[in-house]
Formats: sequence, structure tokens, C-alpha cells
Amino acid sequence: MTQTQSAHRSAGTVAHLRPAYHVRPPSGYLNDPNGPIEHGSDVHLFFQSRPTLDLHVPVEWGHATSTDYVRWTLHRPAMAPMPGGLDTDGCWSGNTVLDDGRIRAFYSGRVEGRPYQSVLTAVSDDGGASFGPARQVVPDPAEAVMFRDPFVWKENGTWWMAVGAGYVDRGASIALYRSDDLENWTAAGPLAELPRSRTGEHDTGSAWECPQVLTIDGRRIAVVASWSPEGGPGEVLSFDSDAPPVPQRVDHGTNFYAASAVRESRFGPLLFGWLTEGRDRPGWTDGWAGVISLPRVVWLGADSSLRSAPVPTIDTLRMDSPGAQCEIVVSEGSGRVVVHFSDEEYLIFELDADTFAIDRSHASLSPFAHGGRMEVTDAFDPASGRPAVRIFIDGSVVEAFTSAGRVLSTRVYPTTPPPWRVEAPANSQHWGLAP
Repeated sequence: MTQTQSAHRSAGTVAHLRPAYHVRPPSGYLNDPNGPIEHGSDVHLFFQSRPTLDLHVPVEWGHATSTDYVRWTLHRPAMAPMPGGLDTDGCWSGNTVLDDGRIRAFYSGRVEGRPYQSVLTAVSDDGGASFGPARQVVPDPAEAVMFRDPFVWKENGTWWMAVGAGYVDRGASIALYRSDDLENWTAAGPLAELPRSRTGEHDTGSAWECPQVLTIDGRRIAVVASWSPEGGPGEVLSFDSDAPPVPQRVDHGTNFYAASAVRESRFGPLLFGWLTEGRDRPGWTDGWAGVISLPRVVWLGADSSLRSAPVPTIDTLRMDSPGAQCEIVVSEGSGRVVVHFSDEEYLIFELDADTFAIDRSHASLSPFAHGGRMEVTDAFDPASGRPAVRIFIDGSVVEAFTSAGRVLSTRVYPTTPPPWRVEAPANSQHWGLAP
């Protein structure tokens, strides 16, 4: 038995692919989320962005705020490169902390021709709308494959800083520093290191970028983005940093990278991520690329892997008449969901025993759209109280969360605009979502 639902037609042939309730500027290139933080009743989210798709343009820190983590207001960039300064060619990734009520950023400053991005800090005196002059806080390394992306947090009265790194003889690494005042930092040895390994499941990388450190169940959990000089970005991995690293994937889809954490929020520890394009560069004909994932509440599974669920406030976006923005929920059991974009374009979600899969082999007629099938096992936990799967579609964005906390993020590019048809089991519901 199936249910079907039509949707209102979006104008144009490309407009339906643009995300509506995920964060991104109206145009230009977006990548890593940076420094999400709660300040009073507001949530501030910063992110790497360029006003155009020209990747030679130096990166700025874009800025968005929210009161509920799901409805966002975009602002002008909060940080821009200083000509001739330590970040003259880009304000790259980092995070933010509260320092005597002010928002302080730690980030990587890029200067063309230098082998590393220097670790910089800058302070906002206007609640995160802008940041003052930057200064370097730790020296550049003598030798490294990579060194960038500071993450600062306070633990038991001491400030700590993790910096992503990699070394030819030591492998991927997280450099660790400590401070009593956020001004003076002392090297405290590596937080974790791991020689590169490549298996069918993941590539641990020759270096780790965008390190994040969460405290869950009394354990320091590191979240890293694996990276290699020849292949660039790899996968987001997590592991217990107080033990020999056993990395496990954080997202089992194809397009989640550069996670950024909130250690403490009204919902507990959270992660954001950059949802990469899932289409070849010639297909970027509509003036924008890149999007920020939904914020995710995270916890540890029985196997110590990081599990995820969307923030609870996502439910407040539900409305009638699903279109290119919708949520599909399957409450329990096996079966499949098919989103029919047209007779020739369709996206399949499969629930089978302990496995959940997404097949986008037929999701687009565009020659530039990526396809293929992705899956994860240990996907369902009937005792959790969560639906078997929650599927979020926002134009070209797809994020699916299972009852066991597995998540798969991907991108699809149907050439056919709504109305679309949803074919799903009887024990399912679907809604439109409107920010």
C-alpha cells in the first residue's frame, strides 16, 4: 500500500534545486561552517564564503543568526581578509568561544606562498557582527604536511586548542596547546596521531583538518576531516582521543565534510557540516555552490561511534503541500520510499532488516550530477522511540536520519521541477517544510 502526494510547482528549471531551509547566501561559493555558538538567546553561525564562484577570491567569514537553529537570518560577512595582513588571502576555518561576554574567534589566516595557515585570533565587540584586528597566537610548525583549523574549548578551568596537522613520518595528527588566559599558549603534545590507513570503509588521511573536540559521557571525542595532498578532502571521522584512535565515519552519505561543533547548547552537543556539491563543476551554472547541513544532536552509540539526529525544532517547519522542501517519515519496519521527480528521474530509499540505503542512480538526467548507491548497517533501533527513518529534502539537498542515529547526506539534481510524487509505505507521513 502506498501514499502519494503532489506539490506546488516552483518557477523556472533551476530554482527548485536551491535549498530554502538550509543555510547558504543567495549567491557565491560556501564551504566550511565555522564557530557556531550560543550568545544570549541567539545562535551565531559563521562559515567560509566567497561572493562569487571564483575560487581565487579570498575567503570571508559569512554570518547567520537564529533563535531556534532552523530559521536563519543572513548578515553581511563578519570577517574579511586584511590586505597585507596575516589573512590577506583568506580567513579560513576555526571556531569561536565566549571571552568575558565577547565572542572571540580563532581561525587560520592564509597568505599565498606560505606553506601553512597561521593560527590567528580576533575579538568581536559587537556581538559577533564583526571582528577586530587579528594576531597570531602559536608559531607555525617547522615541518608538516598540513597545519590549520584551530578549535578552542575550556575544560576544568583550562583553555585548550586543537589544530589539524599531518606529518610525513607520523601521519595524521591533532596538535594540542593549553592556555590560562586565551593569550599565551603552550604546546601540550599531540592529542592524537595515526598513520594513514585505507580500507573499503574509509581512508583515515595523511592529515586531519577541522578537528573538533566534544565531551560525551565523560570522554573526549575527536571529530576530524581526513585529508591528503593528492586527493584533498576525504571523510569526517570520530574517535575517542584518550585511547588509540579507532576512527569511524560520522556520516555514511557522499557529501558531508568539515564538521563544526557546538560543545554545549540547549540541545546538548551539536554538529554542523558542509554539504558538498555532488555535481561536476561544469554544472555550476546557477551562481551558487555549497550549503550548510542541518544542525545535528550527537551522542555515542554502543560501538562508540558518533550518532546523530536533527535538532528537535526542525518539527516547527512542517506545513501542508510538500514541494521541493519536504520531510518524509517512516515510523517502523522495512520497505522503500521513492521520490518520483518524473517518469525518468527518481530517488530511492530502502529499509531492509538492519540496513538503510539511498540510491540516486536515476535521480537526474543531468550529465554533471553524481549518482550511485550508499548504505549503512546497524541502522535501526526500535527501542529508541525515534522513527525508523526521517528524510529531509531541500531542493538538491538530502539528509536522512535513522532510528539508531545513522545519517546519510547526499545531493541530487533532478532536471524536473515540482510537482513531485512520493511513494511510501502505509506507515509513513510527509510534510512540506517552510523556514
